[in-house]
Amino acid sequence: MFQDNLLKRIEINPKIMLGKPVIKGTRIPVEIILRKLSQNISIDKILQEYPRLTRKDIQATLEYAAE
Repeated sequence: MFQDNLLKRIEINPKIMLGKPVIKGTRIPVEIILRKLSQNISIDKILQEYPRLTRKDIQATLEYAAE
């Protein structure tokens, strides 16, 4: 159930970023967040760089990648 709520934060729309998965209500692609995490950039630093994001958005990104 918690998983499903997180995944609702991810949007795929062909009219937004050519259909790449993004955080809903933004144009921030999931792949950008995942790339930054893989480069050991902290969640706090990502949140500073993208103030529209929340910790739950980042959790949703990780959950999406795990699906």
